Amino acid sequence: MTRNCDVMVAGHLCLDLIPQFHQTGITRIEELLRPGKLVNMGNIKISTGGPVSNTGINMKNLGNQVSFCARVGDDQLGQLTVDFLKKAGTVDGVHLAHGVSSSYTVALAPPGIDRIFLHNPATNDTFGPDDLNPDAIKNCRLFHFGYPPLMQRMYADNGSQLEKVFLIAKNAGATISCDMALPDPASPAGKAPWRKILQRILPYIDIFTPSLEETFYMLHPDEFLRLKEQHGGAELIDYVSPQQYADLADELLQLGAKAATLKSAHRGFYIKTANQATLQTMPAAKPANIDNWANRQLWIPAFAVEHFGSQTGSGDSSIAGLLTGFLKGMTIEKSLRLAVTCGLQNVQVLDAVSGITSYDQTANLMNQDLPLIDPNINDDNWQWSQQHQLWAGPGDPLNS
Repeated sequence: MTRNCDVMVAGHLCLDLIPQFHQTGITRIEELLRPGKLVNMGNIKISTGGPVSNTGINMKNLGNQVSFCARVGDDQLGQLTVDFLKKAGTVDGVHLAHGVSSSYTVALAPPGIDRIFLHNPATNDTFGPDDLNPDAIKNCRLFHFGYPPLMQRMYADNGSQLEKVFLIAKNAGATISCDMALPDPASPAGKAPWRKILQRILPYIDIFTPSLEETFYMLHPDEFLRLKEQHGGAELIDYVSPQQYADLADELLQLGAKAATLKSAHRGFYIKTANQATLQTMPAAKPANIDNWANRQLWIPAFAVEHFGSQTGSGDSSIAGLLTGFLKGMTIEKSLRLAVTCGLQNVQVLDAVSGITSYDQTANLMNQDLPLIDPNINDDNWQWSQQHQLWAGPGDPLNS
């Protein structure tokens, strides 16, 4: 069967409003934003946001044929959102919900301070299996779904509707990838039984692309919250050992994923994959060299950033790079390099989609000798590969 489209990107979609903060040297948000204070700002960037936009448009920029599937309202925000997407791919799968507000996010990203998102999920909460067109998915090699924790129907009823989404994609014969988002623990999404949901959906998912914190919280919420409190609410990326990374990834593979990433911001990009026989069962799209992708445990550092814009969408951009490498038949090492190169391009601009250049330009940047951020692995069981500029974990062919 001929599939004319490389990827359908479905799920969460919103309009991003990103005001530019000036460099002030302030490192605590309460020093910058407090009642009665006037904060002098730069320009504001308006673009689409969420994985349908961030991963989808960036995959289009990298030369893929992309189809979008999402839900927006019939208001001005919805019209703006659709207009942005029309420039990048097929919007036949973007459904209009009448009389409902469209989703938006105000992303506050002051330099030196972790991001704050003011988000209205709106139409994303009502997205469901009925928004999918099975015939359109049959025309795609890959079906990528993003951010179910930010979509009410997707986590309600132990993820029953989310499972139906993946069942439709599976029956259409597409290879399936999925990204997550970290919910507020106090919210209904944060209180959903995520381990049970993962048990339900991971058997459908070929490439699972969550972050370290998302995975940690979904599999071990009590331990996650305990460590958060212990470290003053800081991100846990720097406090998780390589062995803990491996343990979390093993859980994801045991639950059914064929490949699992743990995106880790400044600490880079970790991936662990299943064996050859398991990867061979991938449907429409699979690695060009299955032996190269099978039984791997790799950790590629992030690139150092000289001119920082914003982290908004950096994880989505790195996924766009990884999936593009996968679809182009690249080795896993080069696919990871493409992933962190897209992450570098992304964090140099304010928004999530304007930083990623064409595939040829990105490949040229990827092949340069760029400075890396030390991920502080500090584990004798890991070995540095000078050739590939990444770390190989225990059991990986590069670690011998």
